[in-house]
Amino acid sequence: MDPRFVMRSMLAATLIFVAAAGSAQAQMSGTAAVTGVKPKPVATVPIRPALQTPADTANAMAQAERQAIQSDLAWVGTYNGAISGEVSERMVAAIKEFQKDRGGKQTGVLNPQERGALAETAKRRQDNVGWKIITDTGSGVRLGIPAKLVPQQSSDANGAKWSSSTGTIQIQLARRKESNPTTAKLAEQEKKEPAGRKIDYAVVKPDFFVLSGLQGLKKFYVRGTFKGDEVRILTILYDQATENTVEPVVIAMSSAFNPFPTGAAIAGPPPRKTVEYGTGVVVSEDGAIMTDRQAVDACLAITIAGYGNADRVAEDKDHDLALLRIYGARGLKPLSLTDGAAKSSVELTGIADPQNQGGGAAASSVRASVAQVGSGSDLALSPAPAMGFSGAAALDTDGKFAGMVQLKPVVVAGPPTAAPAAQAALVSADTVRAFLKVNGVNAAGGSSDAKASVVRVICVRK
Repeated sequence: MDPRFVMRSMLAATLIFVAAAGSAQAQMSGTAAVTGVKPKPVATVPIRPALQTPADTANAMAQAERQAIQSDLAWVGTYNGAISGEVSERMVAAIKEFQKDRGGKQTGVLNPQERGALAETAKRRQDNVGWKIITDTGSGVRLGIPAKLVPQQSSDANGAKWSSSTGTIQIQLARRKESNPTTAKLAEQEKKEPAGRKIDYAVVKPDFFVLSGLQGLKKFYVRGTFKGDEVRILTILYDQATENTVEPVVIAMSSAFNPFPTGAAIAGPPPRKTVEYGTGVVVSEDGAIMTDRQAVDACLAITIAGYGNADRVAEDKDHDLALLRIYGARGLKPLSLTDGAAKSSVELTGIADPQNQGGGAAASSVRASVAQVGSGSDLALSPAPAMGFSGAAALDTDGKFAGMVQLKPVVVAGPPTAAPAAQAALVSADTVRAFLKVNGVNAAGGSSDAKASVVRVICVRK
């Protein structure tokens, strides 16, 4: 076929298409002109971006925060897995179970109120068992111990042992030398010694092994590892009747077990600062000041900036409240503590740590949301205010006293090198007023200006 004929045919077809399109457009324009109604444009369906999954949200967090969440979930009994900070389906499912238990929507992502509630619940359970990270002096091993559950301790050249008074709970730390050890070889030995162990669960990795099951009438958990010819094995034995109490602790102990600590982990958690700053609330003209008990714990000297030394005259260990007193001070402006109560949102007024304000000492205010923890009176604040706000005043949306701020580091059950995250709690106004009443402080009257009523508290330790 003649190529020129083909080209002419294609050109003719193109012209016909263009003409048809122009005719259609003209018809639409003509219709609009006759009817006065413009034709509706063809709707386009927008392309929706992929939805972010709970795992995506968790992966966007810092690893230390993911570890803290896993640790807290373990303590409330919804998570049973490694506290490594790695996001997994098990972690997301544990969050959903926690949300379900609280009657909330099971999203798999913790909102600030839920995160605060989780942290406070976990901290309360840690306190109930006396959880603490210690260093075994004989071996140098770092491990977590529920001191209230196992108050009896003994040790020898082969390790250490902690137990309850009745022997229902026992924790054993064994150390020994062995030629050319492997985790597989160690696991096989532990399966057979003592005789009669029934293994329900076993994991053997190149660097550690885990076994659990029944040993007589007790449940047991074993975690072991080695370095060179040095072997370290942690064994936990407990009566089946105690498993609801002990099993969350077992997970925490397994994750906290650091058989060969190095660097900063050898020395344990960092000591409290030699000089620590907090906030006090003036509650009487004659020098009574209320603050967080933890902020003035173990102080060689307590100073109120601009006024001089203070004495700690009373404390409430259950609610971590402390009452200080300074003498001979003038011009103090007590805060009115009447009528207020915590609502969904509060304004926190305190004096941040000097490092947070370039060496300054100005009072400042920030807003925070309030969430109730469990069915009790515990209240969580989010976001947490700056360091130095321990003891700060909280005012409700009507400008009335709603409670006192506390900043508490959470003890993570995971690696002991992880930095503790500061969590904020609110001691209710009723609790504060009751404490002051018992100690002869009249909470009536006073100023509504919180910035004029807060002072910097300076604790000097060894």
